[in-house]
Amino acid sequence: MSLAYFDCFSGISGDMALGALVHLGVPVDWLKEQIRALPLDGFDIRSQAVSRHGIAAAQVAVVSEETHHHRDYQSIQSLIEKSPLSDRVKTMSLAIFDRIAAAEARIHGCDKASVHFHEVGGVDAIVDIVGSCLGLEWLGVETVVASALPMGGGFVRCAHGVLPVPAPATVEILKGLPVYGNGIEKELVTPTGAAIVAGSAGHFGPMPVMRVRQVGYGAGTTELESQPNLLRVMLGEVENTWKIDGAQRLVMIETNIDDMNPEIFGYLMERLFEDGALDVFWVPVFMKKNRPGTMVQVLCGPIDRERVVGRILAETSSLGVRFYEVYRTALERELVEMPSPFGPVRVKKIKGFAGGDRIVPEYEVCRSIARERQLPLQEVYAAILKAAADQK
Repeated sequence: MSLAYFDCFSGISGDMALGALVHLGVPVDWLKEQIRALPLDGFDIRSQAVSRHGIAAAQVAVVSEETHHHRDYQSIQSLIEKSPLSDRVKTMSLAIFDRIAAAEARIHGCDKASVHFHEVGGVDAIVDIVGSCLGLEWLGVETVVASALPMGGGFVRCAHGVLPVPAPATVEILKGLPVYGNGIEKELVTPTGAAIVAGSAGHFGPMPVMRVRQVGYGAGTTELESQPNLLRVMLGEVENTWKIDGAQRLVMIETNIDDMNPEIFGYLMERLFEDGALDVFWVPVFMKKNRPGTMVQVLCGPIDRERVVGRILAETSSLGVRFYEVYRTALERELVEMPSPFGPVRVKKIKGFAGGDRIVPEYEVCRSIARERQLPLQEVYAAILKAAADQK
């Protein structure tokens, strides 16, 4: 899996995010061509090489002829939805602007649809946001993970006047995400930067185990005396499970439920597998006051833990979960296609512990054949296994 880790040791802004992606190789001319198709004209993207505390970085500036910066949420939404951008870029861009609109609506006490953007409604902010989404797609990033965010301090002047740092919109956007104060009296996380990282990152926390293959640095416009004002984005590969002494390191997540409509369990299992679960179990248990209940057990890779925990807490009546590391030794397997009396079929080819291979038919494939041909399911299994044995 291709992963980008946003190391926000000096915060994040829209131009820092775009600069780091440009430093990783995203072509500026390609970005301009894609964004002009929104359509959005009267802007230019300029990138220059700079150094911050001896570290080479890209500093990106969006130059605009626009003098009127006020756009409402609906006009930006329409601009993106009607564009020829890919579905992934549209979805991510809309999610980012939706976070900003929701934050502004809560701050100003108005409806989200009628929110008027000021700083983030200008061409430069639109370019930063849509350009960052385009950059992640160009780099082939499948998952974004981000560090905790330093909030800075002091005051900042904007369209609404002088505001405390972090700005109210920044705080609203980052609700529920890990942040900390570092004593620097500067605006380290802007609303645009907060929205980009909140809307694109699926996980927040320490850098996961990964193989780093590229590193990009995006420079902020302000110089910091105490540290380099840079956003570092590390691009590499991560496996959902990794091995220790030949065994896979996984996570078991558990919760006990005794007060939920049982119809929800089937839906929950479907969503958990979509979230990356490797296995899901329902275990009958007796709970306090001798009430019958169900223990939910979900086995997943470490990188999917937050997503699975969130799903359980969102979809069930559980008030909390527990999780712990487990180790699993599994036989090597791969999906292959083989000839059979029913035509080519997909089967699992499993390498035995002591050597040799064995074939295991796929249930969904056999089920489909049985229904289409009006055959008993066990006959379909038997015919595929016989065909596999005949081919050895």
